[in-house]
Amino acid sequence: MKGLIQYFIRIKNPAFSFDPKVTAAMLISLAWTKFLCLVRGNIILLLHLKKPSYLFADKGISLFNASSIRFGKFVQLGDHVYLSGLGTRGIDIGDNSSIGAFSRIVASTSFNHIGKGIKIGCNVGIGEFAYLGGGGGLDIGDDCIIGQYLGCHPENHIRPDNGTLIRNSGVSRKGIRIGKNCWIGARVTLVDGVTIGDHCIIAAGAVVNKSFPDNSLIGGVPAKLIRSLAGNEKDQHVTLSENTPLFR
Repeated sequence: MKGLIQYFIRIKNPAFSFDPKVTAAMLISLAWTKFLCLVRGNIILLLHLKKPSYLFADKGISLFNASSIRFGKFVQLGDHVYLSGLGTRGIDIGDNSSIGAFSRIVASTSFNHIGKGIKIGCNVGIGEFAYLGGGGGLDIGDDCIIGQYLGCHPENHIRPDNGTLIRNSGVSRKGIRIGKNCWIGARVTLVDGVTIGDHCIIAAGAVVNKSFPDNSLIGGVPAKLIRSLAGNEKDQHVTLSENTPLFR
């Protein structure tokens, strides 16, 4: 049984292998849970007049403007995830990507100034309690792994000089782009106008208010370049390991 399930998982993740300690009872529980999520996901799609697909949805999922939300194959949504596709390009989630429980993926919150939208690549894992805004556009590249409480805010309030209330002064929007194969730690915040290159690592708790090139190790408040990872395969392998401290 383990070999059969592993075979099907390897169709989308060739490197996957079950831990030897995984028992048949664990696998049965996993299979039943995933089956229920698949049924629930397809019911949600049908209720929103969308074509059924391989969407795995936990409890309490909510969609707004679902016609502008596109799911790739084998997308997984955790408990109480909310997605709002109110935007000129809506929300696009790539194959094999997952969004953690209690996350909010919001293309736009304003009906008088609709934003752009959000594109999440393939094989992206986003932790619980994320808030992803799409006012100025948000793009997350393929193969990114992201910890809990990520905040992406691709717009800024304009501070007026004439005494007008800030909340009535509108916003500026530049957008946020995160490259492919990035590792973003827990409680990271990215603000409008930031571009993160490919193969970057952002330390937990960082507040990123400027752009960084490919292969950057980033950390701090405000975030700064700790060092470049380019050209050092051994260093890149070590810092990407879950069991190794980020700063050595």
